[in-house]
Amino acid sequence: MFWPSHRVQFAQVYFFYRMRKSVTVTLLVLACVASYPQRTGAQSQTQTDPETTLKVDVKLVNVYVTVTDAHGAPVGGLKKENFLVREDGREQTISVFDKESALPISIALAIDTSLSTRHDLPLEEASAKRFAHDIVRPIDALSVFSFSEAVSQSPFGYTADLKHIDEGIDHIRLGAATALFDAVYLASRSLDRRQGRKVLVLITDGGDTVSRIDYKGAARAAEEAEALVYSIIVVPIENSAGREIGGEHALIQLSEDTGGKYYYATSMSQLDNAFHQISDELRTQYLLAYYPSQRTANSQFRRIQVGVSGPADALSYHVRHRAGYYTTKSDF
Repeated sequence: MFWPSHRVQFAQVYFFYRMRKSVTVTLLVLACVASYPQRTGAQSQTQTDPETTLKVDVKLVNVYVTVTDAHGAPVGGLKKENFLVREDGREQTISVFDKESALPISIALAIDTSLSTRHDLPLEEASAKRFAHDIVRPIDALSVFSFSEAVSQSPFGYTADLKHIDEGIDHIRLGAATALFDAVYLASRSLDRRQGRKVLVLITDGGDTVSRIDYKGAARAAEEAEALVYSIIVVPIENSAGREIGGEHALIQLSEDTGGKYYYATSMSQLDNAFHQISDELRTQYLLAYYPSQRTANSQFRRIQVGVSGPADALSYHVRHRAGYYTTKSDF
């Protein structure tokens, strides 16, 4: 290891005078330190390159976009020039544009198995199987989660094997309470480790009674995983009056903030229709990706806005995408 010449001189002087144990040593050492300040790499860089004090996040930001017409049908055939992306009001350059129909999907299918769903659970399981058989291709993967007072994941994990998916659905069991937000959190964390598009589908009556994770923590986990949350809120007709709707409102907000969608289902046909619409949307999404332009401030959350123009009826289009992203990930 090589020292700068002024440090060698300092060491020699310090050693000589320490041996003499003179009071002058202390004064000389202080003088040397003052005369030859040590510069670390960070200090040197700060003096020569002050503009690096504010760090710019140059990570590619993925935005999965769903466009529907006035009747709610997915709109296909749009091109890159039809989209405008802004971050916190500042226009961004779209670096990547792709139609997502051919790209793989990872789906976390979370089914509420609390006592409040016991009458509808067989119908939910049957409808979930039809959805899996309709959407999952060899390049995709789906994992079954169930939640009551605890959250469980199928032992098969994420798989494209429909027999394993069916078996995972068949083996879910009823519980007592409802850990809805825990399910969102844990399913999102599992999706965070996946590549490509990530989707969380929730089948629940919307209640939460025993979660350790609150709504804020669950929502952040979903947003950090870049997961689209689709909530199917099952509302039995006999229980529709006087039900607690706080959980429903939370699911609606979560779905909107992540670019997904929420549905109400009071019958098997409505449940099947919700799954069918989700399947159609996942086949007609767009990927817009950009490198954030340089900023003068470092906010923790950055908001994304996407607009569509060009087609004659574009003003009637409804554009859905995630609300934004966090500049840093949580330490979990």
